[in-house]
Amino acid sequence: MEEHFEKLTNALLEKNHMLSYAQARTWVELLWEDFESTFAKAGHPYRGKELTERVVLEWIDHYGRHLHLFQTDKSSFQDLFSTDNGLLH
Repeated sequence: MEEHFEKLTNALLEKNHMLSYAQARTWVELLWEDFESTFAKAGHPYRGKELTERVVLEWIDHYGRHLHLFQTDKSSFQDLFSTDNGLLH
């Protein structure tokens, strides 16, 4: 799993230079979990990590350059996604 997350995190960092490594990694993990849970809730059988990686990579290709613009009121995410929380990669 770590291998998949690392590959996707690096792909996101290539698309969006405004994210720190920690922010990009968090995005990857959130997108991964979102796809898997939505797929399962829809009643689809588990199709493996390769499918999830492919879908998350497509999302990164389409939306990755804009993810730093995401805003939330949730305090649990606000600190993580603020632009002043550490060094960029």
